[in-house]
Amino acid sequence: MATTKFNNRLITPELTEALSGYPLYSQDAKKKDAICIAVFYLGNIRWYILEGQPEGDDFTLYGIVTGLQETEYGYQSANEMASVTNDASDFGLGTLRIEQDKQFKPCTLAEIEDEDLQAFLSRLYDKD
Repeated sequence: MATTKFNNRLITPELTEALSGYPLYSQDAKKKDAICIAVFYLGNIRWYILEGQPEGDDFTLYGIVTGLQETEYGYQSANEMASVTNDASDFGLGTLRIEQDKQFKPCTLAEIEDEDLQAFLSRLYDKD
């Protein structure tokens, strides 16, 4: 199968290949057993990516974001994510941008050690 090359620093050939087995809607109803394919971060914000597929010259990702006012499921544009910057030069950090956690290994959501993520999943899926 031919792989489309994206002009986006976040969508590496390795990520494109990993997500080829997880197109949008492929993990519906898996709850905590859904496989997290990749993690992106900016400061304390984390994007746990479960699914994704090409959409024209962009790549649509689906997952859970933590570290904002609310933790939630949602769709993200890889092009928009790649364009986000945060000027942290007042703190000696220069310009920050969203990066991929290259050390992350795919696993179920239940296996990820993130307190905010696990609290969110428990609210949604655990019985009283």
